[in-house]
Amino acid sequence: MKGMVIKMKDTILKDFLKYVSLNVLGMIGLSCYILADTFFVSKALGATGIAALNLSISIFSIINGVGLMLGIGGATRYSILQSQQEFKRANDVFTTSIKMGLILGLVFLIIGLFASDGLAILLGANYNTFPLTKTYLMTILCFAPIFILNNIIIAFVRNNHKPKLAMIAMLSGSITNIFLDYIFMFPLDMGMFGAAFATSLAPIIGIAVSSIHFIKGKNSLSFTRCKITLSRMVDIVVLGLSAFINEISSAITLITFNLIILTLEGNLGVASYGIIANLALIGIAIFNGVAQGIQPLISKGYGQRNRDLLRKVLKMALITSLAIATIIYILTFVYSDEIIGIFNSEGSIEIARMAKVGMKIYFIGFFFAGINIILATYLSATESAKDAFLISITRGCVLIVPMVLLLSKVLEMTGIWLAFVATEGIVAIFSIYRKKGITY
Repeated sequence: MKGMVIKMKDTILKDFLKYVSLNVLGMIGLSCYILADTFFVSKALGATGIAALNLSISIFSIINGVGLMLGIGGATRYSILQSQQEFKRANDVFTTSIKMGLILGLVFLIIGLFASDGLAILLGANYNTFPLTKTYLMTILCFAPIFILNNIIIAFVRNNHKPKLAMIAMLSGSITNIFLDYIFMFPLDMGMFGAAFATSLAPIIGIAVSSIHFIKGKNSLSFTRCKITLSRMVDIVVLGLSAFINEISSAITLITFNLIILTLEGNLGVASYGIIANLALIGIAIFNGVAQGIQPLISKGYGQRNRDLLRKVLKMALITSLAIATIIYILTFVYSDEIIGIFNSEGSIEIARMAKVGMKIYFIGFFFAGINIILATYLSATESAKDAFLISITRGCVLIVPMVLLLSKVLEMTGIWLAFVATEGIVAIFSIYRKKGITY
């Protein structure tokens, strides 16, 4: 009996390390879409380019959030149904997720074609940044269906016992993006359009790699003839809503911070925040990687009512998130000057000063953000969608917006950096409280 318990623990740890490590690597690769843009834009277009890119990233986060919502929501239900031997219903969920992704992607495409001007102005673009912001927005929005489908397919491939292939798909897209960023922006001199176009082509590579899973035929994923029912759509959205809110929280934070920073420090302030925000995307992507890595394990354990597995996986995930936050903070604290210098191509003293102070304060919030993201995903994967939504919406907009408005009035730029820390800290207390109240 003792040997069986030890073997089960080893199996849980092995599965945890496998899924989490592969997903963290994949999410880091995915976050490099924007980080590569930031680096090459800073070299080619300077502070104005970074400011314009930072104004546009929020829309990319929303598109990415829709894809994650449909992918993770659908894949969560798929895993639960698979563990309960409901194979036909599981594939109906897969088919519905793909159809919903195409429909919503077309909506974004129409917005890109006909409303990019107004959207750029709404996001805070001024005389200097408007042309670059509009170009980036229009290009990204026109490729929205591809971004969304890529996220959906990767989520289902991962949950269909192929986390390694899902990771390769994400990394392949990112490597393609970095390579094309350089080609389009320097030898071909395509400017901001080149950066956006390179990013937009990357998910096509991701889909091509993921399609190997279907071509080989050794999988249980397949399209079915099924109607798009309201109940199934709502179920997918509800289960994936926390993932969507987690992603658009970055967009809401970006938009709010950009508009306030513009009034305090102008375009240089937005450029300094752009450096921090893009680095923060990597940190958040790592935590999302941990959360998405445990999601198939949690959904499986929940479907089988295996409480021991649920408890052990959650404990390992939380310890991992705190370790990651510690490593990130030490690295950014010690090497802040070198990191900022990579993106501060014009050597602006003001940008360097604001970014250095902001980084050392802002990144304290990672210690709490990891806990919030993991607990929201855990609750969503165990059908506690209401609690997952409360956690995500509170950190995404309910608290962060009034917090930044209040603290910026009192402490100006220091208050802006502290707003993220205070929000994540308060929500972490709330998240732990809500988790303790859940019983299965």
